[in-house]
Amino acid sequence: MKSVSVLPSRKQLERLRDISRTRPLSLGSLGAGVQSSTLLLMSALGLAPREVPRYDAVIFADTQFEPQAVYTHLAVLEEIARSADIPLIKVTAGSIRHDALKPSGHYAAMPLHILGEDGRRGMIKRQCTEEYKVKPIKRVVRAALGAPIDGDGSVGRVPAGRYAYQDIGFSADEMRRVKDDEAPGPHSELIYPLIQLKMTREDCVNLLSEYGMENTPKSACVACPFSGNARWRAMRDTQPDDWAAAIEFDEKIRNGHPAAGTPLRGQAFVHRSRVPLAEANIDQVTPREWRDRQSAISIADYEEDPPGCSPYGCRRTEIPKEAAIEAGA
Repeated sequence: MKSVSVLPSRKQLERLRDISRTRPLSLGSLGAGVQSSTLLLMSALGLAPREVPRYDAVIFADTQFEPQAVYTHLAVLEEIARSADIPLIKVTAGSIRHDALKPSGHYAAMPLHILGEDGRRGMIKRQCTEEYKVKPIKRVVRAALGAPIDGDGSVGRVPAGRYAYQDIGFSADEMRRVKDDEAPGPHSELIYPLIQLKMTREDCVNLLSEYGMENTPKSACVACPFSGNARWRAMRDTQPDDWAAAIEFDEKIRNGHPAAGTPLRGQAFVHRSRVPLAEANIDQVTPREWRDRQSAISIADYEEDPPGCSPYGCRRTEIPKEAAIEAGA
């Protein structure tokens, strides 16, 4: 995959800033999963121009720890976007894997599953989505709308009168992921075209299949602690390099984030059973078995195959109430 930067290229910025002077920008938030891929395809082909316009650009925020299948698929999406003259902007806030394991400096906490010294269970507060997806996208939008950029790359305030619409790929069966408090700022608005069109995830899969993209992957970090057993099994059975990377990360994160400064009172894991990923019984899926293992707090109803990670709808929203209590959500 090509390298990504903190901000769009000068050419991309100039193009978007010119457009924003005369009308609101129409932008797509691209996670490279099923639903956001559907939106890009519909935009490029003009399949529903009223609900899905021709985008001025689509934005992919790279955590640099996505499965290889996502980067492979992203290259396909880039060709689709290029054919329709839609810039695909790839930006990053750095490598989430590197930052999670570095000994000092700034880091964003991942929602690691914690087993305390006294046997109590919990989760570290999630900061990764905000730091590695939301903030980079917001910076791009502000810059595209004409906000000044300092020499160090800091992006200032958006000039008065500039505005952007950001399309988010939540389907009609994901209404629960839409949160009213996720406003991206006074200069932009989130739009949910697939919900307007009453398109479900299955509808999206069917449309992508018509264009040879039936194997579109879900977007989420390789070692995302919000992964269900279905994802871990698929990774183990079909993506050996990603599986090896997830196991390695799990082993290295056992004492929590090294840069935290304060020693973790317990151990951290990426698998919800709080045992090393290499040893976790990821083939165990029945609710009764999960209830037996989780004691008083059951994660039996946690979606076995949660949706991809979206900047404005983290997988956390898929955890049922009893599990959310455990997670501190």
